[in-house]
Amino acid sequence: MAAAVVNNVGEKSEDKHSHGEEDEPERLDQLGDGTAPEEAKKKKKKKKKKKAAGGVSSVNVPDGDADEGATHQNGITAALADTHLDGQEEDEEPLKVEGEGGASKKKKRNKKKKKGGAGGGGGGGGKGELKQTDPPTIPIVDLFPDGNLPEGEICEYKLNQDGRTALNRMTSAEKRALETSYEDMYREIRIGAEVHRTTRQYFQRNVKPGMSMLEICNMIEDTNRKLIKENGLEADYGVHVNGRVIDCAFTLTFDPKYDKLVEAVRAATNTGIKESGIDARLCDIGEAIQETMESYEVTLGGKTYQVKCIRNLNGHSIAPYRIHAGKTVPIVKGGEAEVMEENEVYAIETFGSTGRGHVHDDMETSHYMKNYDVGHVPLRLTKSKHLLNVINNNFGTLAFCRRWLDRLGESKYLMALKDLCEKGIVDPYPPLCDIRGCYTAQFEHTIVLRPTCKEVVTRGDDY
Repeated sequence: MAAAVVNNVGEKSEDKHSHGEEDEPERLDQLGDGTAPEEAKKKKKKKKKKKAAGGVSSVNVPDGDADEGATHQNGITAALADTHLDGQEEDEEPLKVEGEGGASKKKKRNKKKKKGGAGGGGGGGGKGELKQTDPPTIPIVDLFPDGNLPEGEICEYKLNQDGRTALNRMTSAEKRALETSYEDMYREIRIGAEVHRTTRQYFQRNVKPGMSMLEICNMIEDTNRKLIKENGLEADYGVHVNGRVIDCAFTLTFDPKYDKLVEAVRAATNTGIKESGIDARLCDIGEAIQETMESYEVTLGGKTYQVKCIRNLNGHSIAPYRIHAGKTVPIVKGGEAEVMEENEVYAIETFGSTGRGHVHDDMETSHYMKNYDVGHVPLRLTKSKHLLNVINNNFGTLAFCRRWLDRLGESKYLMALKDLCEKGIVDPYPPLCDIRGCYTAQFEHTIVLRPTCKEVVTRGDDY
């Protein structure tokens, strides 16, 4: 910054150069005793050399006030001298120095950094962020202590023939205000979705050919229990937090010859998500899914198969503590003309097969779920009463498997479990099979029909 200097004969010269602290007294003397311009030029040359060696910038001196300027400059020099360096504990911050004439120059001074820990509230610098371990062991709620979990994929609602129901939803003040009353619900759903994402990505990195199904199940379940603090979990593979169920599935292969089958089912699921929305008819969604799925072919063993939808499997609505809440989302043409509604939660899932496209119960049953609608049923067997009490206390109306009963210390319960199934209190869910030798695949996502938009809460980088 240029500094105007007035000499004793009334001539004004512009000094655009910075000066070292040791040169300031000379400069001020020059103002007082009327040094000749020639001598001033020589001193300027010396000052240029000193500036190149790293001098400190000068301070403006106003007309007729040289003594005050010198005093002020000496104070600045003392302040700079008092600053100190302390290794890594200090940080440089700009110090703004102002002269009486109003000109200013930024200098740097050192300031100690604040020491902060990894925990605590949102304070100043130095706070370390908690990061997930590998394998995952830190509960998701501890990673997001403020409760602001990442949202899923946000999609605008599709405009149908009558576009009034989807028009301007994302910008509507009324719809945004309505969403605030459901924030607790969205938060619990997002916790479950984040648990699912973290677990499945860890599983995808570590699963290997040759692992038994028991090893795979234990890997998933153990990770889930750690991430959710064992508040409960829904297998299939799904997660629930306070009854808010996350139902999500994917197909993993180790041979590229199955890629077309996997691609067909993934594309069909994404089509179902795209077609879903407030006031969308369930039958229209099924028709769009079938069209996408059956446009694919896969060649296996020299034979080409059309990928078929498994017509007796479908998506479904989800309610608290109820994974199948009543509405079904077909994956073939036909079905009910019932519509989706605001703030409903759906599992959009599709199944593709190289077989007949129809599954049947087969093999031994290992999964069960208490009937949500069943009322009081009198039981005569003591064992049945005890087992029903265990199911109510640990699983409620969510699905469970026999291994989980073993883990709770139950034994010799098969007769009691059969009794509960025969009386309709508990429903069995045996494996589902198409014709022998065919191949099937599945993809599934959970979506929330928020008032302003459609949120695919389980969407991740993997699928």
